[in-house]
Amino acid sequence: MDLDPVLLARIQFAFTVSFHIIFPALTIGLAGYIATLEILWARTGRERYKRISRFWTKIFAVSFGMGVVSGIVLSYQFGTNWSRFSLVTGNIIAPLASYEVITAFFLEASFLGVLLFGGDRVPRWLHATSAVLVAIGTSLSAFWILSANSWMHTPAGFEMRDGIAYPTDWWAIVFNPSFPYRFSHMLNAAFITTGFVVLTMGARYRLQNKYAEESRTMLRMSIGLLAVLTPLQLVIGDLHGLNTLEHQPTKIAAMEAHWDSTKPGDLILFAWPDEKNERNRFEVAIPRGASLILRHDPDALFPGLDKVPPSERPPVALVFFSFRIMVGIGLVMIAIAALGAYLLARGRLFDTRWYLKVAAQTWWLGFVAVLAGWITTESGRQPYTVYGVLRTADSTSPVLGAQVAVSLVLFILVYAVIFSLGALSINRLIAAGPATADASSADQRPTRSLERGPGRQMPNQAAPP
Repeated sequence: MDLDPVLLARIQFAFTVSFHIIFPALTIGLAGYIATLEILWARTGRERYKRISRFWTKIFAVSFGMGVVSGIVLSYQFGTNWSRFSLVTGNIIAPLASYEVITAFFLEASFLGVLLFGGDRVPRWLHATSAVLVAIGTSLSAFWILSANSWMHTPAGFEMRDGIAYPTDWWAIVFNPSFPYRFSHMLNAAFITTGFVVLTMGARYRLQNKYAEESRTMLRMSIGLLAVLTPLQLVIGDLHGLNTLEHQPTKIAAMEAHWDSTKPGDLILFAWPDEKNERNRFEVAIPRGASLILRHDPDALFPGLDKVPPSERPPVALVFFSFRIMVGIGLVMIAIAALGAYLLARGRLFDTRWYLKVAAQTWWLGFVAVLAGWITTESGRQPYTVYGVLRTADSTSPVLGAQVAVSLVLFILVYAVIFSLGALSINRLIAAGPATADASSADQRPTRSLERGPGRQMPNQAAPP
């Protein structure tokens, strides 16, 4: 059987990067949450902030370690499967990756040690400062990685000499045209992902009648965050889409399954893109809706897939469906956050069991939305690794398909073991709960039932925020 090394190399990188992105999507936002808790503890002295912080710090440490392991694998693949890409772009991508290690990873790793093991051994202000520096480090890491990735989508500040990219303007390279939108979109997505994880834990503990103070605090803080960030993500996404239309119109055409450039674009709610016949089957659409969103004019035109030959088009169906998964989940998250904010404002959040049951199952929403978003943007860049400069087919190493296939199978097996153990560790920490994060906790007793009924009372609602 003839194995395509380019396709297998793409599958292997997609598999490993999909596992990797799960952990930064959590740790970026979680670092900010822990820093907030540490500052609140330092300023107020309320022990519940300390207990919640210690609880999430342990989960952060496991996630951080797994993110580091999976990130190292990605770096090695640039040499094993993508050596031609490394040769052509190494003068630009390598320094950006190095800046991430020097300015971000060392900062995270150093002060995470103080955050994990400092405890009561260091002054409270130093512990809080360490948490803030870890949060800054995680955001810096995202800054440099998103800068490198954005440059691959909208390359700028370079020149080609003998087939090799050489930097001419580092400011233009780092702050390339799509970087501000992609960085803010991903950073906000990470905080939203964390917000729903915290919301889930708060709701579950509340339903289980455990950790009354901690669960209320988690619910209140996560809802407050999500009520602001989920609609903000819609605005950022719209700006990102307009930027993509300007610099990568073919990707937008694939996202909207827009085939005919001579007609205004419909907002397709559902369809099955038929790439062979260049049409959509089973289409359900809002007439001229895409033109209204993208051009702010229902009669405006924008480039369709007919503007480029089939060899220059991304996989339309994959981009089309992954984009709709991301947007669909985003709308669901906005609704959940808005409803939670309404219940919180009415003083009913902690007692509305049906909402808590829904919230207790929402931890996965952010992760799936992030994965769908990355599939959309990376698949939409095809057939290029560096848009308009270097094609994917010209980026891989001169290796046999069988060699890539063997390493792919080994990766799958190793990842299955390592990440299963990591998930088990996180589940054990969650089962232990925030009260065990500090030996001085006094909230290990179950609280009374949430339900009203004969012989039952509501839990005390007078706990401070």
